[in-house]
Amino acid sequence: MKNELTVAENLDFWRAFLGNAGSAAGLSVEDATDAVGLSGITHLPFGYLSAGQQRRIAFAKLLVAHRPIWILDEPTAALDTSADRLFADLIGAHLEKGGIVLAATHQPLGLRNAQELKMTGFAGVDAGVWG
Repeated sequence: MKNELTVAENLDFWRAFLGNAGSAAGLSVEDATDAVGLSGITHLPFGYLSAGQQRRIAFAKLLVAHRPIWILDEPTAALDTSADRLFADLIGAHLEKGGIVLAATHQPLGLRNAQELKMTGFAGVDAGVWG
């Protein structure tokens, strides 16, 4: 996302650039921002948004251009409790449509039937080198 562009300009760019994978279509910018609870701020420059709002708009980016696989790194960073639940609901909807989500996180995402891989067994883990 470019800080100087508005939220709508950023999402319009990603919608056009990424297109849609397969036959599934992404949401409109308006529908995507509404889905993340931020429909009223699309006229603002992305750089004006709080960290939590920027993270929500990043979710909207996932919605404007359909991708069957979402690869996410710390997706709930900078989110409050209600946004965490919103994100879990968005992932649940994606999974119900046959999508896949691969997420690296230190926090539970509130998902049912998620498969978890805990990264342990590295050199120094038992000695407390890694925390």
